[in-house]
Amino acid sequence: MPPHPKRKHSKGRRDRRRAHDALTALNLVECPNCHQMALPHTVCPNCGQYKGREVIAVEAAK
Repeated sequence: MPPHPKRKHSKGRRDRRRAHDALTALNLVECPNCHQMALPHTVCPNCGQYKGREVIAVEAAK
């Protein structure tokens, strides 16, 4: 059997442990080519361009 806590942890102790669990919003920037939101310093998943040149070929949506 695993050991069990001898005393209950207080609400403050529990909440201090959870202080770093909050989700943060993604930092999105507008693609200069297709004007869709994308992650900075990465290839745009919509048009496949990075720094003004096509890096990956993306098929047009049907």
